[in-house]
Amino acid sequence: MRQIAIYGKGGIGKSTISTNLCMALREQGLEVMQVGCDPKRDSTRSLTEGRLIPTVLETYRKHLRMGRDEYAIALEDIVFPGSKGIYCVESGGPEPGIGCAGRGVLTAINILRDLKAFDTYNIDVVVYDVLGDVVCGGFAQPIREGYAREIYLLCSGAFMSIYAANNIAKGIRRLSRQGQTGLAGVICNSSGDEQLEKGVLSEFAQTLGSKLVYFIPRSPVIQVCEVESKTVLEHSPESEEAEAFRELARQVMNNDNPVIPNPVEELSELEALYRWHLKAGKNQ
Repeated sequence: MRQIAIYGKGGIGKSTISTNLCMALREQGLEVMQVGCDPKRDSTRSLTEGRLIPTVLETYRKHLRMGRDEYAIALEDIVFPGSKGIYCVESGGPEPGIGCAGRGVLTAINILRDLKAFDTYNIDVVVYDVLGDVVCGGFAQPIREGYAREIYLLCSGAFMSIYAANNIAKGIRRLSRQGQTGLAGVICNSSGDEQLEKGVLSEFAQTLGSKLVYFIPRSPVIQVCEVESKTVLEHSPESEEAEAFRELARQVMNNDNPVIPNPVEELSELEALYRWHLKAGKNQ
């Protein structure tokens, strides 16, 4: 089973990339599961017609309040069929002001493991959509526990997205030594300045010891699909944008050599890299 995680700065488009990647993989005939690892629980809404499905943690808490054993939870309580048969799971988070959301992610993943969800549904690819710019070890649990073996850093042309990705790479470097997890590459979700983004993200990926795997162009079609709670492949299957996600899926499935990243150590070095490409773009 391929275990893929999409990490990146909040608001960078992880859920959009994850759901469309899942749909493209499903088109290939694969059994696919998406696990949302954000307390907002909205990772899978484009696969469920905008519906927010019950989370693993709220189901878990409900069972405890009713005095039931946690093992009374059934897969049908936490795994929901989405578009085209994609299996959807939302980990959820703790009650407001109580507990650690990151630990909630681990609890949810452990319940899926204990219930043998991946075996039961014969999953070929599981995609974890993970909030990555929170300084919390709990959000590293999919890496630490060996659930997410192929990690993709999602970036745009904004400096802070690269800064967040570099920090995540430091965590991957620290934790990848404990298992087979590694950085599989960088994906660009364009914010509009393609020349800058391709230049700076290609060099950033190379600095990490990896590569820029694919470039998703900024598009009003993608934005409309987000509002309509649809994946691009369902809403506009013949569009260039849909083909871009299909190509991303092909690149991901053909990319099976994760590495231990070599992140930039000093903020000044990262700033210099970005500044050089910003200046180069202005001079052309």
